[in-house]
Amino acid sequence: MDNTIQNHWDTVYKTKEPNQVSWTQQIPKTSLDFIHSFGLAKTAKIIDIGGGDSKLVDYLLEEGFENITVLDISAQALDKAKKRLGHKAQKINWIVSDVTEFQPDTTFDIWHDRATFHFLTTSAQVAKYMNTARKSVTGYLTIGTFSNSGPEKCSGLKIKQYSEETLTTELKKGFDKIRCITEDHTTPFDTTQNFLFCSFKRHLN
Repeated sequence: MDNTIQNHWDTVYKTKEPNQVSWTQQIPKTSLDFIHSFGLAKTAKIIDIGGGDSKLVDYLLEEGFENITVLDISAQALDKAKKRLGHKAQKINWIVSDVTEFQPDTTFDIWHDRATFHFLTTSAQVAKYMNTARKSVTGYLTIGTFSNSGPEKCSGLKIKQYSEETLTTELKKGFDKIRCITEDHTTPFDTTQNFLFCSFKRHLN
């Protein structure tokens, strides 16, 4: 694991509260809408990539989903989420890993990623990510990234912007696009970030 990147995120989550980071959402409505759109049972295996201390897991638990995994490079982030959830945290599979080094020992019906993919700025990182996704996703994948109208940096790190076309191209080997939307995310500081959200279905040819 890249300790420099890991230390960066551990420091962010150690020193900042949710209202001090741009990605905080009170209700992850778009993510939930995409997950609901797949029409899967509550037993569906879901992984939240780069979930950090996002409240998506809270809502999925509340809705009765039973097989949830949250992956993040920062143990600090996951500790915050565990503390918030209390005894409910025992129902979640928590994984501390860089997504480009993640080697899952199971498959997933839904792979959800809001704002991790755009931190992969080299073709080698993207290739590792996609290889893991192709190996482990049996159903659906949904990704939220900064759009071409979004920021060029986040948390002091460079990111890679995407259009519907460029994101679909990155995923065409293994995944068929279902739909894409763009939306403005209002940060806790009342600034606006434009996101692209797309959903895909796994295909095996």
